[in-house]
Amino acid sequence: MPVTDIIATLSSHYEWKLTIIVGLGLIALTVSTALLARLVPSIKAASKLNAETYKAKMQKPAYAANQAWNRKWSTIFTTLAFVAILPFCLSPEPQPWTRIVRDVVIILMFYDFFYYFTHRYLFHDNGVLGGPLKWMHAVHHRQHNPCRNDSSYIHPLEIAVGLGLYVASIAVLSWLLGGFHVVTIIVTFFAFTTINLHNHNLWVEDSLLGGYLGYVSKMHHNHHARFTGGNYATITLLYDWMFGTLDNGEGWQKKKSKA
Repeated sequence: MPVTDIIATLSSHYEWKLTIIVGLGLIALTVSTALLARLVPSIKAASKLNAETYKAKMQKPAYAANQAWNRKWSTIFTTLAFVAILPFCLSPEPQPWTRIVRDVVIILMFYDFFYYFTHRYLFHDNGVLGGPLKWMHAVHHRQHNPCRNDSSYIHPLEIAVGLGLYVASIAVLSWLLGGFHVVTIIVTFFAFTTINLHNHNLWVEDSLLGGYLGYVSKMHHNHHARFTGGNYATITLLYDWMFGTLDNGEGWQKKKSKA
């Protein structure tokens, strides 16, 4: 096929206007949700606790430098994703809400499945691959009791891995299932970022959502407490439950060895 035909084919599938809608929709959803969440006393208290903790950490030059460095690279990687990949994954066709819900679940669980194994075997040494990227992930684990903004206290390459895996999941699934509705991508992108932020939250004890929010935050803090902890998934703890790596604070490998 001539190069001009390839370019024409790609151009016909390049939904840049829909990508702009995704970006604006994501901003609107993030801002509105943050404002509404502050009306909930427990969330407001947690926000204050995390903000104060983050402010104290930012007094350390090395910490502040890492955060500034990652804000830069996060912006670059996100821009590349929005310019080079997402426009090819969107569909202008109307879709029933049932498909949108289905696609949201599939994207998040597909991504989390591969992130689980990436986190477990590449970022940590679990005896199979030797943890070839543990030197990179060790930066993130310097925070043994993280606050919300410590989700971005990482090596810049880890931003590329995490965001790249999420965007690659969308690309692969759009090829298999067809283009996604803008609402699907807005919701999954919002969930991808918000859940990751919440996992690092310092949380106040309450019964919000049956205590689930406090539980998942605590479980990720168990992961940070040692470099040999479990809880490798990020969207849910389903895959940790399935593959026996749930860590309630004693370390899953240590618990397994006692069984």
